[in-house]
Amino acid sequence: MSFPPYSPPSSLFLILSLYTTTTMMLFSPVVSLSCTAQKFSNNNLYSNCVDLPVLNSFLHWSYDSSNSSLAVAFVAAPAKSGGWISWAVNPTGTGMVGAQSLIAFKNGGVMTVKTYNISSYTSIVPGKLSFEVWDMKAEESGGLMRIFAKIKVPEKAEKMNQVWQVGPSVTDGRPDQHGFETANLAAKGTLSLNGGGGQSFSGGGVDSRTKKKNIHGVLNVVSWGILFPLGVIISRYMRTFPSADPAWFYLHVSCQISAYVLGVAGWGTGLKLGSESKGIIYSGHRNIGIAVFVLATVQVFALFIRPKKDHKYRYYWNIYHHSFGYTIVILGIINIFRGFDILSPATKWKTAYIIVIAALGGIALVLEAITWIVVLRRKSNKSTKPFDGYNNGQSRQQPLSA
Repeated sequence: MSFPPYSPPSSLFLILSLYTTTTMMLFSPVVSLSCTAQKFSNNNLYSNCVDLPVLNSFLHWSYDSSNSSLAVAFVAAPAKSGGWISWAVNPTGTGMVGAQSLIAFKNGGVMTVKTYNISSYTSIVPGKLSFEVWDMKAEESGGLMRIFAKIKVPEKAEKMNQVWQVGPSVTDGRPDQHGFETANLAAKGTLSLNGGGGQSFSGGGVDSRTKKKNIHGVLNVVSWGILFPLGVIISRYMRTFPSADPAWFYLHVSCQISAYVLGVAGWGTGLKLGSESKGIIYSGHRNIGIAVFVLATVQVFALFIRPKKDHKYRYYWNIYHHSFGYTIVILGIINIFRGFDILSPATKWKTAYIIVIAALGGIALVLEAITWIVVLRRKSNKSTKPFDGYNNGQSRQQPLSA
């Protein structure tokens, strides 16, 4: 006698599914449904939690006002298996630069958490934070990583800027670059230490500090990077043509003074940003900026001690004036590209400046060739000028005496 093939009842599949889910909840300390459903293997309890809006991340925290400390547990899935997660506080801004970061990843198969003081986009190395941190620990299970730590916060603080991130891989114990998708760029916000729904998150707007950085960059690009080189080009090449005199001089002075005024404003915003960024120092960028400001200031005041054309010291004044001017142009352009590396704006802005400075360089090369042609022709005309009864153009040839 044959029997029909056995088909397990659908209720059995339901029972198995419930058993599997229950087992996962028992043996996995965190389930990423929402922060309120998450439990930790160390049985830590936190007063507040929030489902962060991007990157499948969660934050738990408790604030102790008696000793101004914050206990946190950050939970997230790395971008890829073998990747890393990070949570940070930024005391000086709302973005990545200046972030005091805790980054967790597997090092030799063991979960570890390290501290990183992110001073620039190109400098991601372990270092001490600007505040105390203790009880650091990292875990991984169920595809999620967790960072546990306690940090010291300023007394009577109510809110802090937070930044979080996930990355795809780690190479030689160093986290590799994270993605730059919309979610990655939006992973920042304000954390209310006492909870109460006071959290806010990035909506793509620009904070006041970033605006200051942008203003600083624009002022310096326009001044030292465009107007000052343009003024040098006007002085070097327009003066070759007698018809341009004295118009070239007034154009040259106008460009340089305008560049100086804008440059001083940009330099001032840079000093202000530096004073607001304790612990973040861009030594090379700062020192070059100071040098450019000093040289340009000397140039401007030198206008008031400019000797007349026939003065015996005019030759030496010209040497000083030209050497200072070319030095300012070179240092200014170098510092602008250093600024691009620090601020890391959209690629189109750096590309646009490269196009502008390349155009000015091309114009200078063309005018250099034209100038040499004009000068050589003038010399050639003088040397081949037919005898006209004058000695070197100074006096008429005298008749021979009898």
